[in-house]
Amino acid sequence: MPSISPQPATGRFPASRGNRPLIIPGLRWWIIALLFGAAVLNYVDRQTLSALAPTIQGDLGMDDRAYANVVNIFLVAYTVAYLISGRIADRLGTRAGMVLFVAWWSVANMLSAGVQGMRSMAVCRFALGLGEAGVWPAASKAVAEWFPARQRALAIGFYTMGATIGATLAPYIVIPLATYPYAESFPLIATWFGHGTGWRVAFMLTGAAGLLWLVPWLLLYRQPRDNRFLGADELELIEETAAGDAAKEAGNRWSWGQVFTFRGTWLLLLGRLITDPVWYFYQFWFAKYLSADRHLDQEQLKITWVVYAAAGVGSLLGGWLSGRLVTRGMAPARSRMWIMSGCAVLMPVSPFISLVTGLDLSMTLAACAVIASLAWLINLSSLVVDLVPKHSLGTVFSVVATGSTLGGIVMNMIVATMVTGPSTNPAGFLDQAIKSVFGGLLEQVQGHGYGQWFLIMAFLHPAAWLILWLGRIHKSSSPVTSSARP
Repeated sequence: MPSISPQPATGRFPASRGNRPLIIPGLRWWIIALLFGAAVLNYVDRQTLSALAPTIQGDLGMDDRAYANVVNIFLVAYTVAYLISGRIADRLGTRAGMVLFVAWWSVANMLSAGVQGMRSMAVCRFALGLGEAGVWPAASKAVAEWFPARQRALAIGFYTMGATIGATLAPYIVIPLATYPYAESFPLIATWFGHGTGWRVAFMLTGAAGLLWLVPWLLLYRQPRDNRFLGADELELIEETAAGDAAKEAGNRWSWGQVFTFRGTWLLLLGRLITDPVWYFYQFWFAKYLSADRHLDQEQLKITWVVYAAAGVGSLLGGWLSGRLVTRGMAPARSRMWIMSGCAVLMPVSPFISLVTGLDLSMTLAACAVIASLAWLINLSSLVVDLVPKHSLGTVFSVVATGSTLGGIVMNMIVATMVTGPSTNPAGFLDQAIKSVFGGLLEQVQGHGYGQWFLIMAFLHPAAWLILWLGRIHKSSSPVTSSARP
């Protein structure tokens, strides 16, 4: 990390240490480090339930169907929140918006420590989903405010890597917290929490960590021109603005009508709807595939750390590569499409993951697919920042991101049908809705196993890239921005 040092006063900030303001060199990267930390906490909090599911289900008397309903309730809340959280961030600003979202989800996670059954757990997870979705549009606004175009994709890749690290760390954090002998070492805590002390403490402490995160965020985050810790040289770098970007920023915040009539909104939403299911599959189903088809036991499944490591590499590599193209003079949006084309070319390795005989080769191919998938996601997210003015970025990012969760929900249904066949349980409302749209497809893939899904994944990114290219996403222009604020 860069060091903190006093520099000559720039004339923009209140002075400290006499006439010399306290300047933090590389402050924009400290901001990204905070966003990285928020992403880690975001995924630790959401993974607390899944990491401790067997214990919690036993203590609360929840069967697998009840557990699945709780997970779906979280996803529904997450999807709904995506639609509105970006607008909230645009209205409140990045600083206040992030405070609201992190505080909301942290308190919701802490309240989970007091649940007594499936219904109260569902309420807490719904509240968690409402808060957690907001960090991503707010973070995208922070990148737009603090980074020139040539560094935005790398910045997005860095904080996105926090999500993969959070998912990796969650079991190693919450399981020790849940299994600690509180009755012996801290009998007062065991008395206070009662039955299920361990997992209740895990919810409480992981939620409290988010509230502690607010302290450095409130201390450091302001708009660049209002931030007394920012030096003049770094401000000049941040404000590198091409003529096209200056024109893009003109006008007032977009109305909902402008958001939904912007061609780029629908192209980018469709891109995430088609391709995000690949990453969701590796998060939720890949370990089950290794267990069912490769016959790995619980201990051997630790090898899935390779997937999350590959995701981190893809996040940084995708951002760095497109940033290099921008530095060499390529337009930002075009640079993202070039890198995404390379990712799409790599994805046809997917079917071989299930076809090769050796586990090592299979994991190597899976790592390549995950690197490509995350590099694609970083550049697709960067396109939103490139094309949309800062004043409406959160709103558009939120609408685009709903494609991600909708794609994930559909993928869950398709893969479940492939590997288990028809369900003997009554269909829930999500099942019925998906079957009404994809009923014919589900009948075709029913009971065919994981291999068919690996084959489908080979074509998702190439198809999405073709749609984006034919839709001329790299040449999309903003709608008229002269209308009054809604």
